[in-house]
Amino acid sequence: MIMKKILNQENLPKPLRMGEVVEGKIVNKGKSSVFLDLGSHGTGIIFGKEFYESKEKLKNLETGTKISAKIIGLEDEEGYVELSLSKANKEIARKQILTKKENNESIQVKISGANKGGLLTKVSGIPAFIPVSQLSSANYPKVEDGDNQKILRALQKFIDQEMEVKILDFDPKEEKLILSEKAKEDKKTKEALEKYKIGDLVEGEITGIVNFGAFLKFPIGEEEESLEGLVHISELDWQLIEDPSQVVKVGQKVKAKIIDIANNKISLSVKALKKDPWQDVEKKYKKGDIFKGKVIKINPFGAFVQASPKIQGLAHISEFDSQKNMEEELQIGEKYDFQILSIEPSEHRMSLKIVNKQ
Repeated sequence: MIMKKILNQENLPKPLRMGEVVEGKIVNKGKSSVFLDLGSHGTGIIFGKEFYESKEKLKNLETGTKISAKIIGLEDEEGYVELSLSKANKEIARKQILTKKENNESIQVKISGANKGGLLTKVSGIPAFIPVSQLSSANYPKVEDGDNQKILRALQKFIDQEMEVKILDFDPKEEKLILSEKAKEDKKTKEALEKYKIGDLVEGEITGIVNFGAFLKFPIGEEEESLEGLVHISELDWQLIEDPSQVVKVGQKVKAKIIDIANNKISLSVKALKKDPWQDVEKKYKKGDIFKGKVIKINPFGAFVQASPKIQGLAHISEFDSQKNMEEELQIGEKYDFQILSIEPSEHRMSLKIVNKQ
């Protein structure tokens, strides 16, 4: 007798819970409601706000169609279980997204918009964002001077196009979904980078110029595939550079040295293949020497002074007492007499002070 009771209890349907997603068959449709047969749990209803949120989708569903809905009320005044189709769809979408993220799956998305920070899209109805930094090297907006409007125009070209991406980060509670296009290249890039080491020389073509440097694409051995690395503005030449386009142009063939490989990124140096002008600097300049130097840049911490086309020194802000005094005494492009306080060729450093203060 006891065993029979236990078996009967095991066969009883599990009680419904708030927030649970259930499946039901449409048994009736009204002007502002849809009824679902939930089997032993009775009848569910989608009405009011929940009906109008999914009105377009519901009107195309016929009686007898099975759909999933989320429980938002266990029993109303008439005994119906209150349901939401839109909330169920989001719940299902969240689970699918988490599964795809865990499995490192690639997905196709259609770009719906753009801002200066990246591209906008949706995954299963959930808003998603692809940051500029997560675009592939081929689609990264290589815009000279980093102008935000130019970057935006470059990104807007992707609107209505499809893109293959991977899920980089997802917060189900906040519905914050970040995608990455370049993530799909990671394995391929990692394998390609294994063929190179720091110190190797490569030759390729400048594919883009931005305010912080230039992108160089070079072939992988004798294969048709290629890699793209960044030559930082500080690695383009020994002299101080304000604009990378002063040194290289898009389409230009350039040789470079690999100076770093990290996080599937390759850093290159063009100046490493040029003679270091600081090697012989002490033959021309010595501590205590006075020379006429041109002020080429002023920063809050001091003024950069050109001793020769490839050699610059720094007159520290402390030599002027304040930034205001420095800016009053010096003009960019003008020449003044400076004395060398110290010179360190191995560090490419020369400290100066002005000697012809007004």
